[in-house]
Amino acid sequence: MRAAGPEAPTLCDGWTTRDLAAHLVVREARPDVAAGIVLPALASRMEDLRLRETETPWEELLEKIAAGAPWYSPLRYADRVANAAEYLVHHEDVRRADGQWTAREFGIEDLDRIWALGTTVAKTFLRRVTARVDLRTPPGMSLSKPGAVSTGAALAPLVSVTAAPVELLLWAFGRRAADVDISGSHQGIAALEAVPRGI
Repeated sequence: MRAAGPEAPTLCDGWTTRDLAAHLVVREARPDVAAGIVLPALASRMEDLRLRETETPWEELLEKIAAGAPWYSPLRYADRVANAAEYLVHHEDVRRADGQWTAREFGIEDLDRIWALGTTVAKTFLRRVTARVDLRTPPGMSLSKPGAVSTGAALAPLVSVTAAPVELLLWAFGRRAADVDISGSHQGIAALEAVPRGI
């Protein structure tokens, strides 16, 4: 965000980096309304606070993010679990917005963790897909816990989603700028595409 500046585009529809930064600040500092991400009843209150936060000077917004969640926020004590996927996805939202991006390099331990996050997020929406979906890493990519993750009934139409861990996580969060290969039966692919991704 520092490199991109406050008015750069992001992969979050209609949001600049300033909008995204304000979202992160409200998410961490206001746990009373942060559930508005998934609960419609709180969404308008969260959006009001986010819009107010966009008026904060840019450098001050970035300092708030860098400082982490305040002492009273549960996210301060669950940072590793609660923020790993959130911050990785939003980092890529900024990096990939102009289409001129290259994949970053990660160590095996990080890739294992990102794969676990990606498959967990994917399974939250794949439960609603009327197909069997296999999540796979690309050939030649080694994880310490290899193997496809499958969801759905064994006799349902089969679809394979092949992606590196970061790409799977971005795809699961509904990002279009993710390098994912989807193959399988037409019926299965149609069933997969009929269910919205993201949380």
